[in-house]
Amino acid sequence: MKGLILSGGAGTRLRPITHTSAKQLVPIANKPILFYGIEDMAAAGITEIGIIIAPTTGDEIRASVGDGSQFGVEITWIPQDEPLGLAHCVAIARDFLGDDDFVMYLGDNMLEQGLAGFIEEFESARHGAGVAELGGEHPPVPAAQILLAKVENPTAFGVAEIGPDGEVVQLVEKPEEPPSDLALVGVYLFDKSIHEAVAAIEPSERGELEITDAIQWLISAGHRVNHEILDGWWIDTGKKDPLLECNRLVLDTIGRSIEGDVDDESTVDGRVIVEEGAHVINSTVRGPAIIGAGTLIEDSYVGPYSSIAPNCRITHSEIDNSVVLRRAEITDIPRLTDSLIGRDTQVERGHARPRALRVMLGDHCHLEVE
Repeated sequence: MKGLILSGGAGTRLRPITHTSAKQLVPIANKPILFYGIEDMAAAGITEIGIIIAPTTGDEIRASVGDGSQFGVEITWIPQDEPLGLAHCVAIARDFLGDDDFVMYLGDNMLEQGLAGFIEEFESARHGAGVAELGGEHPPVPAAQILLAKVENPTAFGVAEIGPDGEVVQLVEKPEEPPSDLALVGVYLFDKSIHEAVAAIEPSERGELEITDAIQWLISAGHRVNHEILDGWWIDTGKKDPLLECNRLVLDTIGRSIEGDVDDESTVDGRVIVEEGAHVINSTVRGPAIIGAGTLIEDSYVGPYSSIAPNCRITHSEIDNSVVLRRAEITDIPRLTDSLIGRDTQVERGHARPRALRVMLGDHCHLEVE
């Protein structure tokens, strides 16, 4: 079994953060989103992982991930010059994948359940498919397995229709009348049959090779496609609010670790991580929260569900339910909440008269003022 992670997306929904950085490297609880997927694959016993990268962000992702040794895996880099669809990613990864079974994972997705059980079910179905029960028929061999989640608004997703024996019989993209409430999550398992399917399909109306079309081709050609219902939460972190929600969910799982310096005038309550080299001076930190290495928190309040990256500086300010990226500075801000602050950003309160907002905003920004 090999792994294929798709990390070539432009991240337009997270602009302006992604104007200067890959969306897959935006941190959740101070760890890049992409790293969670790699770790899940490693935990499932996968040691060979191909990562699809785009020309604009590929070098940054390569530098961050390295050769994979920090995760105990071997990384193969697969450039995708244009975003031509998920099935196109399978096509350009053909040399890496060979005839091996593989799991394909969207690099900006986060799953609570991990991948090990999903993969084990597929392997068990395939290895046991040739063994007939006493007096029974040979169970069909699955060529693919998809992960599904129950959603309240299936018209906004690709939706699966399930047959009486638990097999997937149809995939419908954003249907007006959904056949079920089971949406595609973005985690797929395939055997080598998928390569024939990808070669057989045509680009969609938007000019992409759709993985849903390839899976539907498998079904129409008589291959069995199994499914599993997601256990736990699933979040597409491509927008600010879902990213903050994901940060909250992950922070809810952390413990308490104080390796940095906390002075006697400060209070650190609950499940808080203060990394080595961080300084908390005359401040209050209430968990769950994480303070990165080299960060200074002085005369400030850091509230629950805050992830402060390394080498930041927060002084005379209050912040909660926010993600702050590396080297950001927040000064004299009475209250900052539900925010995503980019790298090397300065947020400060001006004292000039007359009092006014003075801003410089790039494309696709959102500014909310009370």
